[in-house]
Amino acid sequence: MIQFLLNQELRSEHALDPNLTVLNYLRDHVGKPGTKEGCASGDCGACTVVVGELQTDDDGREHIRYRSLNSCLTFVSSLHGKQLISVEDLKHKGELHSVQKAMVECHGSQCGFCTPGFVMSLFALQKNSDAPDHAKAHEALAGNLCRCTGYRPILEAAEQSCCAKQPDQFDAREADTIARLKAIAPTDIGELNSGDKRCLVPLTVADLADLYDAYPQARLLAGGTDLALEVTQFHRTLPVMIYVGNVAEMKRIDRFDDRLEIGAATALSDCYEALNAEYPDFGELLHRFASLQIRNQGTLGGNIGNASPIGDSPPLLIALGAQIVLCKGETRRTLALEDYFIDYRVTARQESEFIEKIIVPRASAEKLFRAYKISKRLDDDISAVCAAFNIRLENGVVAEARVAFGGMAAIPKRAAACEAALLGAPFNNATVERACAALGEDFTPLSDFRASKEYRLLSAQNLLRKYFIELQTPHIETRVTAYV
Repeated sequence: MIQFLLNQELRSEHALDPNLTVLNYLRDHVGKPGTKEGCASGDCGACTVVVGELQTDDDGREHIRYRSLNSCLTFVSSLHGKQLISVEDLKHKGELHSVQKAMVECHGSQCGFCTPGFVMSLFALQKNSDAPDHAKAHEALAGNLCRCTGYRPILEAAEQSCCAKQPDQFDAREADTIARLKAIAPTDIGELNSGDKRCLVPLTVADLADLYDAYPQARLLAGGTDLALEVTQFHRTLPVMIYVGNVAEMKRIDRFDDRLEIGAATALSDCYEALNAEYPDFGELLHRFASLQIRNQGTLGGNIGNASPIGDSPPLLIALGAQIVLCKGETRRTLALEDYFIDYRVTARQESEFIEKIIVPRASAEKLFRAYKISKRLDDDISAVCAAFNIRLENGVVAEARVAFGGMAAIPKRAAACEAALLGAPFNNATVERACAALGEDFTPLSDFRASKEYRLLSAQNLLRKYFIELQTPHIETRVTAYV
């Protein structure tokens, strides 16, 4: 059984189909059709809902953290122990919520199909920011598309509703909601079981290891932003899933003198602060990683584990020399991330083995790290090429070089010939041009609808040139956000 709050209503579910998304649960099972399906792939934001989770600050204060999510990519099992809020829950005692009023008064809606999703994104923004600036509003709404109004009135609604926000019914009920969430906090393995399909929800790494050993054919579910597409886009059935999002040990970020250890189930939005503090280019890239809804849900371990050749984080992590800890039963092994990827969607992971955490070296002033992403648009788009460079110079000579790319091969990988051309050579224009030529030995990229092979290779070479120029003249640095 799993338990969660549907606004303030306690829901206990056991026999539901584990392949059921929160979107279809709301529309078909509890009669809340305000949440819309626009794309069923997490691109349009019409299905946005907000999930509340109990959080405890470092000072011991308990509060509810609200996050916007794409309900079309969220399986119901991930709600275990949480609160689900849909657009129907905002109106209170016959009065529209302040974010709804702002959308009306600023004329932010025409056909209205996308409006519930915008409202829920605005609600989450209002809850998480006292006075959001223009950039935060753009970030909160980047995952919501509107075909009618244009975005100016919607951004005006964001300013109106967030800059002079008033307490609402959720604030008034916070203490009671905290108490109710604590009362339903999971204490044992949860399960949804429809007879022919099941999803198990462990609470510890040990339980996860035991379950995965017992069900090696199970699909591991973390954020689900990639896995759910098999159901929503390809109409496949997932007979057995194991949801790892309630394993607290895998949602931690531990800081040591020489490294960060990031639990594999840590949401990308939670990774931002730690990674940005060490590597600002990593933080900039995370701002361009899909939408806020996806970053609130997708995990760093999932972005590695799905072994996509165009995943944004692996090239950066490889260039940084990151490692992963793989767990199977009581056995653990540490593997360089670059050795995890073998071929297209083929990895070094053994049966019943899972990524427990990612180890990222802390920044060093001696190493010069930069990352760049090329895509057709700035926000919420997949890379055509993603590049990461990390070198160390001694007296103007390249003493260490790690160069990694995504989108250039069947796997994210280092550019060995390029690195060899750089190592031991003076870091000057002639060396960089030799290294650019060597990229043609490292990669034979494919052509697809995102970019041609010629465009990809030339872009990779130009990014290396850009890296060199930026290091010579830091004042013109534009970094990852410059490329669209």
